[in-house]
Amino acid sequence: MTDSPTSSVPPRLATSNRRTFLVGAATATALTFLPAALRAAPAAAGTPANYPEYPYPTTLLGAYDENYRGQFHFSSRTGWMNDINAPLYYKGVYHMFYQHNPHGLTWDTMHWGHATSRDLVHWTQQPIALEPGVQPGNLWSGAGVVDKHNVTGLKTGPDAPIVVFTGTGGVLMDYSTDGAKTFKSYGNGRVVAVPPASSTDSRDPKVLWDAARNQWVMVFWSNEGGNGYDIYTSTNLLDWKYASRFAADWLFECPDMYPMRVDGGSTVKWVINAASTKYVVGDFDGTRFTTSWTEPIQMDVGRNIYAGQVFNDMPDGRIVQMAWQQGNFGSVWTGNATFPAELKLVTLPEGLRVTRAPVAEISTLRRHSRTWANQLITTDPGSNPMAGIRTDTYEVIAEFDTSSASASRFGLKLHAYADGTCNSNVSYDLTRQTLMGTALAPVGGRVKIHALVDRGQLEVFGNDGLFSSSNNLDFDPALDSRGIAIYAKGGQVRLVSLQYHELQRAWPAFVAIDNPGSNLAGPWQAAGGAWEDIADGNKATASGDGFYLSAQSGTDFTYEADLSLGNAVAAGLTFRANATATQHYTANINTSGGGQIKLWRPGADLATHSTPITAGKTYHLKVVAEGFRIRVFLGDDPHPVIDVADSAYGSGLLGLNVFSGAATAQNADAALGSAPGFSTNLAAPWHTVSGAWIATSDGQQGLSTGDGFYLSAQSGTDFTYEADLSLGNAVAAGLTFRANATATQHYTANINTSGG
Repeated sequence: MTDSPTSSVPPRLATSNRRTFLVGAATATALTFLPAALRAAPAAAGTPANYPEYPYPTTLLGAYDENYRGQFHFSSRTGWMNDINAPLYYKGVYHMFYQHNPHGLTWDTMHWGHATSRDLVHWTQQPIALEPGVQPGNLWSGAGVVDKHNVTGLKTGPDAPIVVFTGTGGVLMDYSTDGAKTFKSYGNGRVVAVPPASSTDSRDPKVLWDAARNQWVMVFWSNEGGNGYDIYTSTNLLDWKYASRFAADWLFECPDMYPMRVDGGSTVKWVINAASTKYVVGDFDGTRFTTSWTEPIQMDVGRNIYAGQVFNDMPDGRIVQMAWQQGNFGSVWTGNATFPAELKLVTLPEGLRVTRAPVAEISTLRRHSRTWANQLITTDPGSNPMAGIRTDTYEVIAEFDTSSASASRFGLKLHAYADGTCNSNVSYDLTRQTLMGTALAPVGGRVKIHALVDRGQLEVFGNDGLFSSSNNLDFDPALDSRGIAIYAKGGQVRLVSLQYHELQRAWPAFVAIDNPGSNLAGPWQAAGGAWEDIADGNKATASGDGFYLSAQSGTDFTYEADLSLGNAVAAGLTFRANATATQHYTANINTSGGGQIKLWRPGADLATHSTPITAGKTYHLKVVAEGFRIRVFLGDDPHPVIDVADSAYGSGLLGLNVFSGAATAQNADAALGSAPGFSTNLAAPWHTVSGAWIATSDGQQGLSTGDGFYLSAQSGTDFTYEADLSLGNAVAAGLTFRANATATQHYTANINTSGG
């Protein structure tokens, strides 16, 4: 937590590097016309059940769509954000809190903002977690843990207490007994850990579980005789005992401390890093941290990264870090988070090193992927394999052979123009063996460059995370700036392999306006049954089928919610529905035959899966709809319990369902694909000759019992015709050309499963 408003403001706020077409007047205009909530609104206290500073201003279609707003990097819906606080995992949900001023675009009275995700990629803004006046003290940076065994004795219901720590000049504790929906102050602001008397300032507590010694560990910054981290221990999270101090000049603010397995094996070492991401590797004996290192190493060399924390209570043992990026701002927001990165501790000839690379879940955003292999890159721009590709949010993974290279420099030009200039040059200097000016030696005669390019963010990783650089860049949004080039200077280099992935927007197309806990667009309307809003969803009662439909329609999407039966027979997710719900699909939990998951539409039960369903218990149900394929998932199981193909309804409204009784639906969220459309340069209209055809985000999906044809209005004699094809359960799929209108005459080139 930076210690004053002045030091918290990123330098880029004063000196923008945006291109000259965005002049100061435009920035001033944007800062003038703010939503009402950002116009010097006072910080007013409420109660944990009624936070007056939420909801945020209504955000409809086009939300999060400003030019420099990251499309797959989290930023607060409105207001200022800085340090990442208390990242943790609980019951299938990742929680990420952050330092937040909801009333303006600069640092001011700190709140704790809150966002949640089920995959570390798609984040949903939640109500403010900690608010001045509701929770006492300075609500500055801190950490949080899940009290799985109720050692605090604070548990009051089915949820384990979620305990967070904050405060300055002494550590304060707040806790939630409802899954982080609301927080209460412990002891009305009682100080649970007192800094040494000789310090005049302290802040930024990090708390973690020390499994080897069955104790909790707290570490926070204080200025006792200079910069350093004070270490405390506890068995109940309430009473903390001073253990030791680890001091060094570079240990300033926002400590993080965590054990790591060396090379993924059984040997465990401990890492301490400062807000700057400088770190050392050492040992912790339960009381004292020691290291033989005399100087720290910079984990991330970017100029816009600060105050990272790793997630507590991860379900798979990974060490995943998110940090604050300081240099991103627009008309209604300031600051963003880095894309989540997995940390590993590896052995190199020079010693132990922490690597940092994007989490594997980034694959859920990839589309329009292309790959190349064994390409010779020369000084001729014509050797660029990515010529013709234009986009603004993407991922590139390039591996170069340095052993045979004659080029003095090579790398990536990002947001490149036709004249060869670019917004960012990710360059490897072969003579100096540096990537973007930082030492990075080839590994086995190879250098790998992995770049994540967003509208206002560039994160570069080298050699599987041995190099990491997180930066804010205002990429030119103009269409003529969106080129990508693989280049060489002063010679040639062999490109061993290249991957390109366009990265989809992680934000929902709409933000909820009248169904608490949902990100689907309103207004919501009932089609049978009685529906009542609760804090994060709806309670419903119906004598038969009752439906509650949003204004959001979709073709391809992931749709999920938490469902609980009272005395109802069933409750579920309804999708691809018409306005009266006479046409729809519904995936539900129900009590039939002892319990089952069912996917049905009017007149047809498409599939069932038997599993015990208990009244009063909450079940997380997820539907993934892709063309004709519909998959239903239960809980955190990555394998679908239902996987069918059905072509009755191609698109429609998303909503909720209850049958014969009372039930509750909470956190109904959807991640929508792109707007339906056929990505082609062939002339319309297209018409169906046979089979059933449905638009997906960038093409068509076909279903046919025999040959099915879908023909454009474009005819041709000599041409080049290409497409990307994928078989579901079909025998064949292909390109048809030189056809007549009924496809009784044609050529077709296909892929098929005949002969293996």
